[in-house]
Amino acid sequence: MTELPVHRLATRDGVTLAWRETGDGRPLVLLHGLMGNGAGLADSEPARTLAGHGYRVILPDLRGHGDSGGPHDPACYPPDVLADDGLALIDHLGLGDYDLGGYSLGGRLVLRLLARGARPSRAFVGGQGLDALDEETSRTESYRRILDAVARGDAFAPGSPDEQWAAWITASGIDPQAVRYLLDTFAATPQEALRLVPVPTLIVVGDRDSRGESADALAALLPDARVVQVPGDHVTAPTAPEFTAAVLDFLDGRRPGYPRIAGSAP
Repeated sequence: MTELPVHRLATRDGVTLAWRETGDGRPLVLLHGLMGNGAGLADSEPARTLAGHGYRVILPDLRGHGDSGGPHDPACYPPDVLADDGLALIDHLGLGDYDLGGYSLGGRLVLRLLARGARPSRAFVGGQGLDALDEETSRTESYRRILDAVARGDAFAPGSPDEQWAAWITASGIDPQAVRYLLDTFAATPQEALRLVPVPTLIVVGDRDSRGESADALAALLPDARVVQVPGDHVTAPTAPEFTAAVLDFLDGRRPGYPRIAGSAP
């Protein structure tokens, strides 16, 4: 794993936010998914390629994740706190002309930030469809159940999917209580709010990701958005070369003659 310096910001409620940076050039805030972190994202193909193509990739650890604060106090997890944190970081870094992107929970957060007034030059949303606008999805309760069980130290049936989930959570160093509190902070995004967002937006989803079935409907809510399908399901799509190529083409297409990577659109 790439070792990058960790920067920290104290929020208004005293919880520390951590972030890393890689590359030099145009700022791009890149947001990880649920139970991920910025350090892991830094080693992903999209982050490495973007950093190598003239982007200063800013990789926050979301509250309750990685090196950011994850207090075991429900008061530290008010509604929509991830969007509050994201806006605070953008303001702290003094970002004016920048881009914004994220995958899974990170993609959901991109939509919240746009709805809350963030105005990057361009944005991309990975692995999401219409249910990213809901306060809860069909998956939220299962996340709650497994995180509660891990936090209590419950035993699981040997060989069961729950045991595998629990083992991965434990081995990854995830704080199940902090992430569990975070699940209750998600806020719904009114469709009307997205219709007012002028930011060119790319929705990029795997062709075997069920969330992508409503990606076109999500894009239709935004005044300037398009969808690109890449090979893979929700887990594997961001590792596909086509994913990185689509994102780079979209972000870098504003600059004629930029160096393209193998597999990118002509």
